[in-house]
Amino acid sequence: MPAEPLSPTDPSALLDAVNHLADRLRSMPQSRLDGAVPGHPSRAAAGLALARQLATTALALAGQPPHEFPDVGPFAVGDQLTVAGHELAAVADEPHLAEAIAAVRATTALIA
Repeated sequence: MPAEPLSPTDPSALLDAVNHLADRLRSMPQSRLDGAVPGHPSRAAAGLALARQLATTALALAGQPPHEFPDVGPFAVGDQLTVAGHELAAVADEPHLAEAIAAVRATTALIA
């Protein structure tokens, strides 16, 4: 029997989407990570912008003061994205989960 599809507001759906994108970023060679995409100077920058967005939302929902992920290079973006996505999945309500999943999917399409 096939598994039930995840609800778009299930935290597992966000974790799956984030982990998939993070793995794609981790497996890219530097030349591809450094390649520009619409709206960003590089694929790594697009991933970092998403990680920062997810982290900012997670901190706000948790009642924590905002702080920004530093840019520590293209090879760290997958890990930063994973941390931010997992933090958000732990605290997000349904509307924020749906918004985050849409943002992850948009970034995934952008860096393809």
